[in-house]
Amino acid sequence: MPDRTTPPLPYAGIRVVEFTHMVMGPTCGMLLGDLGAEVIKVEPIDGDATRRLLGSGAGFFPTFNRNKKSIALDLKKPEGVQAALRLIATADIVSENFKPGTMKKLGLDYESLKKLDPRLIYVSHKGFLPGPYDHRTALDEVVQMMGGLAYMTGRIGDPLRAGTSVNDIMGGMFGAIGAMAALRQREQTGEGCEVQSALFENNIFLVAQHMMQFAATGKAADPMPSRISAWAVYDVFTVRDGEQIFLAAVSDKQWTIFCKAFGLEEMLADPRLKTNNDRVLARDWMMPMLRSHLAGHSAAELAAVFEKNELPFAPITKPQDLFDDPHLNATGGLAPVRMNDGTESKVPLMPFTLGGERPGIRLQPPLLGEHGSALLREVGYSEDEIAALKQQHITTGD
Repeated sequence: MPDRTTPPLPYAGIRVVEFTHMVMGPTCGMLLGDLGAEVIKVEPIDGDATRRLLGSGAGFFPTFNRNKKSIALDLKKPEGVQAALRLIATADIVSENFKPGTMKKLGLDYESLKKLDPRLIYVSHKGFLPGPYDHRTALDEVVQMMGGLAYMTGRIGDPLRAGTSVNDIMGGMFGAIGAMAALRQREQTGEGCEVQSALFENNIFLVAQHMMQFAATGKAADPMPSRISAWAVYDVFTVRDGEQIFLAAVSDKQWTIFCKAFGLEEMLADPRLKTNNDRVLARDWMMPMLRSHLAGHSAAELAAVFEKNELPFAPITKPQDLFDDPHLNATGGLAPVRMNDGTESKVPLMPFTLGGERPGIRLQPPLLGEHGSALLREVGYSEDEIAALKQQHITTGD
């Protein structure tokens, strides 16, 4: 019979020790953990602050800290740093996202650690790559404002941050991609290296298309709400009972299908609307006609017609509605996860498959210090030494 054993995940056998908090650094570790790496999260004695955040940060910890082990260490004390160094000595990758200079003060910066292990890969997540801005304190919203993304997202005169932590999440992803590249490079050279990923540079990568639009046309890109769209029908429509739905017809073929589906033969025959570019130029008078024609339909009716005719459409969905999305649930896109208070929810998995499977959750987001004693034993601490570290509040947990 054929061997149906599930193949190992691609980074099984790689150990990551992360000194991270909030979103950017934890995203890097989560991605590597999802792909099989053993990720050890070194937390302060009172835990990662995202365990206690309210409001928009309430879901940070369970979202970005699955597939990790936790050890709590007081890095303000030499004994805590020594324990961290013992863990690092067993690692392939160290990941951190503290303010510039913090790791150097602890003796845990790349220059110090590479002297102990030239094969070590060190991933540093910062606000800015080295340069004139690198002393500044950055947040996702800060770089969105200074990097053009908030300008492009909001209306003219009303810059608006994007509706998620795009730079934090993508910055962590690029940190992980850099770590993967460094692992491959180490296979070739035998040497590790430092990987740097930054919020500002990530944001610039996101708005590059708008920069290059200016380079290509000589005209500045308008914010997305007031832009001249490349497509004629590409809008949110308010329809019966005040419902909203996004509808699109982005090619001449789709325009023909759309007009026939909704009895718009006169518009289809109008020479002023023959091509997509013609329709873009005619939007000022064309769109009110389309909105009026579709206003009496319900969103469900429009969705059914668009789906039947293979035209692009989308309901206007709130994040909480996605827990019940039939596609996500049917395709294994959501998995059970332990929340900060011990209850269970579902969390989105990585948006790709390996061999037809989404990388899943092997370890629930850890309790504070959940794996601390076992990890300390592994790096040579005796039971008495572990007890002494706990008594001195240098570590905690099981």
